Amino acid sequence: MAKKKNPDTKKKTGEDNSNAHILGAGEIQPQIITDTLEVNYMPYAMSVILSRAIPEIDGFKPSHRKLLYTMYLMGLLNGPRTKSANIVGRTMQLNPHGDAAIYETMVRLTRGNEALLHPYVDSKGNFGKAYSKNMAYAASRYTEAKLDKICTELFKDIDKDTVDFVPNYDNTMTEPTLFPVTFPSVLVNSNTGIAVGMASNICSFNLNEICETTIAILKNPEHDISETLKAPDFSGGGILLYDREKLLEIYKTGKGSVKVRAKYVYDKSSNCIDITEIPPSTTCEAIIDKIIELAKSGKLKEISDIRDETDKTGLKITIDLKRGTDPHKLMSKLMKKTPLEDATACNFNLLIGGTPKVLGVGEILEEWIGFRSECIKRRTAFNLKKAEDRLHLLLGLQQILLDIDKAVKIIRQTQEEAEVVPNLMIGFGIDETQAEYVAEIKLRHLNREYILKRLEDIENLKKTIEDMKDILANRGRIKNIIISELRDVMKKYGQERKTQILYDYESEDEDDENTVPDYPVRLFFTHDGYFKKITPQSLRMSGEQKIKENDFITSETDASNSSELLFFTDKCHTYKSKASDFEDSKASLLGDFIPSKLDFETEENPVYMAVTSDYQGYMMFFFENGKAAKVDMASYVTKTNRKKLINAYSDKSPLAAAFYITEDTDFVIKSTSGRLLIFNSGSISAKTTKNTQGVAVMTLKKGHRVDSVVYYSDNMFVKPQRYKTKTIPSAGALLSAEDQGEQMSF
Repeated sequence: MAKKKNPDTKKKTGEDNSNAHILGAGEIQPQIITDTLEVNYMPYAMSVILSRAIPEIDGFKPSHRKLLYTMYLMGLLNGPRTKSANIVGRTMQLNPHGDAAIYETMVRLTRGNEALLHPYVDSKGNFGKAYSKNMAYAASRYTEAKLDKICTELFKDIDKDTVDFVPNYDNTMTEPTLFPVTFPSVLVNSNTGIAVGMASNICSFNLNEICETTIAILKNPEHDISETLKAPDFSGGGILLYDREKLLEIYKTGKGSVKVRAKYVYDKSSNCIDITEIPPSTTCEAIIDKIIELAKSGKLKEISDIRDETDKTGLKITIDLKRGTDPHKLMSKLMKKTPLEDATACNFNLLIGGTPKVLGVGEILEEWIGFRSECIKRRTAFNLKKAEDRLHLLLGLQQILLDIDKAVKIIRQTQEEAEVVPNLMIGFGIDETQAEYVAEIKLRHLNREYILKRLEDIENLKKTIEDMKDILANRGRIKNIIISELRDVMKKYGQERKTQILYDYESEDEDDENTVPDYPVRLFFTHDGYFKKITPQSLRMSGEQKIKENDFITSETDASNSSELLFFTDKCHTYKSKASDFEDSKASLLGDFIPSKLDFETEENPVYMAVTSDYQGYMMFFFENGKAAKVDMASYVTKTNRKKLINAYSDKSPLAAAFYITEDTDFVIKSTSGRLLIFNSGSISAKTTKNTQGVAVMTLKKGHRVDSVVYYSDNMFVKPQRYKTKTIPSAGALLSAEDQGEQMSF
């Protein structure tokens, strides 16, 4: 029996130790983190930003450009479709990143996938759908594709030095760095990319609107973009909720978001809702899953069934309703609680000259105009060179016309072939290029008719050359050419908007409020921020309110379940909510902790709860510096469903007290010096600016501040006139001997 070798012996002898000859092999060497970032991470980050994730001014990423250019070289602009596998294989000459990545790129560009407003690839077969994550595309060996007609505008004059070409990864061929697009494709089709430390999310706009806007800017650089560019237009349609301020922000800064709502129809005969268009940021599966989740939790009792009926005719989500359900109220409810209404973020981050920049729509169009102007200049310069070369040859041919027999004689009498060109140059006074051209003319063409026809082009060429020189020298001519090209694109490829614009949609939100059950409740709010909503029936059967140790109730209000709640905090914010957002509670429970429920900032605490149903009346703020501010409650109304308002009151001085009043009333202000002042809120005027600093009401001695404020009630003081004043500010008065005997609580 053979004896096994000890592995330790193997190490000692050096047997099977492949790294023994490498100095320091297997040892962990310390490396400075900044060196690792600079040497290893930064090149990777720059590669992702510049060569992968961020689109350029022509609207394409390198992966898109390599794929489309390969298809162009394959003759798929005008030829028949070919198998997608052939395209993928040929594309690897420019993009050696694996066939799966290339095919996924092509899928999104196809007409069948429906991801783009104007698809670049005409497809046949199953390419999946952008609105469904479960509808997978078929393998590349089954599908076929070619370039769509609109790609003519991508490759127009690409062979006339309009853009730069660079070698591919192995120097076997060249590829364009950009496409000389004849329209602002960067804003016509959506594009999304996630790089390292930055991202890009460009939404799509209607082709006609973009072209009209570009033409208007070319004619008037001060043009108001919003006059011609209505709003984004998405391939999946839907209904865009128009918000002028948000759109103007996107147009100006390139950042923001737009809300898109699903489109549906109600089938009365079968009592069901058919959803046919959804927002671009969601999928059928996400919508169905959310509705099922709400139904299971008991929040949706109006639905009996939901199913995906998407087929070859297009998207369709069907919701079966229970008898007596109002379909429009239900959809309004679903819009709020599911992705049927969703926000689409915009981040117009582009590579401009190799540098990532976030630009507004106007700035992008200006950059594109500059890019397209350069393409036209380069094309004109290319054509000019060709025309000048042609004219030069024809001028040489013109000399031959003077004596064709002489030209033939020179050629016949020349002993050596190499001397033909020099002899023609000497005989007619032409240069070498012209002589070469003459020498290459076929014998059958050495007749006067052929030569005269060639010479007819001389005058036309001279006019063309002058015209092209004028184009290069005149910016106005270049602008007119761009305008002409844009109008031609609009005529060929323009289409109606797919996304409908809804300008007035507040009424639909109000209808949704009517679905909230309304009944009387009593609201409790404690100093530490706990909130309870208790019905009168539960209140009658309950005992003492349960609160945390050392906590106490600061507000107890009779209201209704539909009441609006405003929670003011010590960071000058207010968080808006509704009584209906909270479950009915009991006296034996602590209730909801408001900072957690409404997602307060770290170390932010509530200081006051205002309850209103109509936003009538005023908010009174008393500050420690003796000032008081009276803010119209209507200032806290928001058209959109915003939950948090900043600058809800002034931060110039700490807040001493806050009150919500429906009419002017008297307050008692007490300072740390012991002085009291009875103040009526009608003494100061209301402001619409929430963070107004207020009006000086109580004058304070140095080192003192307002300590507390309470409502004034009759019989609070023996002689209340002592603490009242005709003018403000006032120092107030010290508590009289008669009042000191009373049980005063501040």
